[in-house]
Amino acid sequence: MTANNTTSFPDWIFVIPRFWKRELLPLLANLRLAIVLLLLIAVASMFGTVIEQGESVQFYQNNYPEEPAVFGFIDWKFILTLGLDRVYRTWWFLSLLVLFGSSLTACTFTRQFPALKAARRWQFYQEPRKFQKLSLSVSDTLQGIDALESHLQQRRYRVFREGDTIYARKGIVGRIGPIVVHASMLLILLGAILGNMTGVMAQQLIPSGETQSIDNIVDAGPWSQPQQLSQWSLQVNDFWIDYTPEGDIDQFYSDLSVLNSDGEPVANKQIKVNDPLRYAGFTVYQTDWSIDGIRVRVNNSPVFKLPMAKLKQPGEGRTWGTWIPIKPDFSEGISILAQDLQGTLVVYDKQGKLAGSVRVGKSIEVEGVTVKVLDLIGSTGLQIKTDPGIPLVYGGFALLMLGVVMSYVSHSQIWGLQQGDSFYLGGRTNRAQVAFEREFLEIWEQVRQKQNSSASA
Repeated sequence: MTANNTTSFPDWIFVIPRFWKRELLPLLANLRLAIVLLLLIAVASMFGTVIEQGESVQFYQNNYPEEPAVFGFIDWKFILTLGLDRVYRTWWFLSLLVLFGSSLTACTFTRQFPALKAARRWQFYQEPRKFQKLSLSVSDTLQGIDALESHLQQRRYRVFREGDTIYARKGIVGRIGPIVVHASMLLILLGAILGNMTGVMAQQLIPSGETQSIDNIVDAGPWSQPQQLSQWSLQVNDFWIDYTPEGDIDQFYSDLSVLNSDGEPVANKQIKVNDPLRYAGFTVYQTDWSIDGIRVRVNNSPVFKLPMAKLKQPGEGRTWGTWIPIKPDFSEGISILAQDLQGTLVVYDKQGKLAGSVRVGKSIEVEGVTVKVLDLIGSTGLQIKTDPGIPLVYGGFALLMLGVVMSYVSHSQIWGLQQGDSFYLGGRTNRAQVAFEREFLEIWEQVRQKQNSSASA
């Protein structure tokens, strides 16, 4: 009695590997598909650059109304439906990145690695007819195989010899260059995806001399951990602005301290634009400024600390203003306006008429009272950001530049065959054809000259 324990598998199990190898893999490695995907990513990135990202629905309704729509079809509904308000985190944009990365990977393994493997494999030509298929080939009656080997070594070719046949190559790095380029692009894509999914960005406007916890998070990836920001806070020890002799802003400065959960300072730095503070994986940038308040005294009253509000006005200038009571019952008051922290303020009386100007530390008589401006309090605008993908993106761009340089190196190959009294020489290259042709002819002439010299001797 015999038992049949043979296990049978469904036919589709064997179909999948064949479909992957014969259909899907060649499709992914197709150059046209890669170009189309790259163009789609470029178009999506263009929308992400032109259209403001991460704003409220009200913002898009106000700036992209249905009538008239931009180009006749781009309105707030179009933007929100396609996710153009958050392009870099939409499922379709991430799918494009993954598909483009898959195309690069497939091309690398199906084309670039086999090409490199073929370039590293030396092959000898044993028959004269093979030399006729090369882009450059010559032949003559001479004994030149030894001279050829010597001249090729002098020109830094890697020479392989087997009897009366020679194969030589140089510039194999030119075949590695495209692989490095593909690897760098994959690294950039990986860094972009990682940054979009795990990045956090917060913005704080902190008055000089105050301490605030970081709670105004404006953007956070689905895999991010914004709760890390609650473990520390920022203290603005001082904030000031340097101005040019013409009165324009030259540079912003903020003296910052990082405080831990116990209120103890753990880091300190004076930052400015393009010179941020880095702590616990986060980077604190100097991005903006504002006037937070003013300290004044009316006659012999105690010092008032009054907030200053930014006023809406046409044009690019910015103006802050506040109202100062001049009577105990707050029935009357004057207005003070400022445009910067240089210390000059404009004063208006209770009827709204210009009363004069005053500098910080000076006094002015208005409506029968003396108003002394003691100080203007500035606020520093800070952006707190973490992006774990940035090192990968920077590394990818560095690798990309290296790969591009490597790709410009010519991969040159030369074959030689001595068959009796006949000598055959041939070669080819993948780029710089004219330079290689010149080098090839020089090698041929040197081989012939050495043969002639030997014959004369």
